[in-house]
Amino acid sequence: MSGSILDVVVIGGGYAGLCASYYLNHFGLEHLLFERGKIGQGWQSQQWDSFFLNTPNRLNAFPGLSYMGNSPDEFSSVEGFVSSLQYYATKFQLPVSENSEVLAIEKTEDSPYFSVTVAHENDAQRKYFCWRILVATGVSTDTRTPSFASLVPPGITQFHSTEYRNPSQLPEGAVLVVGSGLSGCEIAEELIDVGRKVFLSTSNVGRIPRKYRGKDIVDWLIQCKVLESKEHAPSQLENGTREPIVSGVGEMGHTISLQHLARKGVALAGRTMNVEGNVVSFADDLAAHIKYADDCSDQLKRTIDEYIIQNRIIAPIGETDEADLPAGSVLPGLESLELDKDEIKTIIWATGTSWNLNYLRIPVLDYKGQPRHQEGISTVEGVFFLGFPWLKNRKSNYLFGIKDDAGFVCNAIYTSIR
Repeated sequence: MSGSILDVVVIGGGYAGLCASYYLNHFGLEHLLFERGKIGQGWQSQQWDSFFLNTPNRLNAFPGLSYMGNSPDEFSSVEGFVSSLQYYATKFQLPVSENSEVLAIEKTEDSPYFSVTVAHENDAQRKYFCWRILVATGVSTDTRTPSFASLVPPGITQFHSTEYRNPSQLPEGAVLVVGSGLSGCEIAEELIDVGRKVFLSTSNVGRIPRKYRGKDIVDWLIQCKVLESKEHAPSQLENGTREPIVSGVGEMGHTISLQHLARKGVALAGRTMNVEGNVVSFADDLAAHIKYADDCSDQLKRTIDEYIIQNRIIAPIGETDEADLPAGSVLPGLESLELDKDEIKTIIWATGTSWNLNYLRIPVLDYKGQPRHQEGISTVEGVFFLGFPWLKNRKSNYLFGIKDDAGFVCNAIYTSIR
């Protein structure tokens, strides 16, 4: 057992946890941060080699440390971002315990503090005590695949998108990518660009242009206060972050749309419904998915146009973005695929991630296993959350929003202790 009672135990050594640790140091709170792998390992282990963040470098700075690079408007690779996490932890001497997996967090009715059981690198278990718990693991802890993935015939290689690294990893033959969020679209684009035959099963995800009227779209989102919204659909909480997609790949990023992928040669289908033998069947909803994405982009551009007019801002009209042009006529979607006939050798399940908070042996989760909280403050006294979607508002889905959330939550922790 540890020799004293800590003020706070933080779980998760990614961006959210490190930001929190900085603020906890600022408030003079004694704490430890437990990371089950290395700092930033979640980023490195769950992204493909060519992945880039989709917010500009200048917006991804840490609290207490402004961006100091030479490419403020470009986008960071995973390797570069993980290096920045490690540098930040070292520079501010944050109390991170790597290779330390939290096994259980408990609190008995007659105890004023929490007990935290941790398995360290040498498998030795230690128990720590603390007055406050901060869960900063975010949503990317467990992968999700549909139940019918188990029905895929032997001989077909299956990956979750978090396991995909590059095209050379896949056997020869066509590839079916299931899911058209950012990971599914970017993986499909990478594969088609290297000459692979690609099928993409789509889902209902919005998109936005990379640039509009002289600015990166994220700058407009901030300036128009779109990200200050507290309203959300229940599905956005249930399915994790469902923000409209936009790519950071390329020197200045680019717009990515279903019709753009189709023009490149990707064969599109609706939502995957089932696998029976060698046949994969799809819903007849491709047109609805394309329209939803087009409408999302159009709605945001109208919001920006209205903001420009109301505030008498001088802004260029902007160049035509081919990838952002509405689809127009409905693209026909595939009804089904025959895995053998269509020479599909690989299926990549880009079907999202979720959280696993089973180590919380305290009543802070609802019946779906999701944290119960109000702006990061749990319904159970002494427990706090950070790095989850819509924690305070829509901005919580972005790194610069997590930074702001960290200041708010850590101030709440300090206030509750002092």
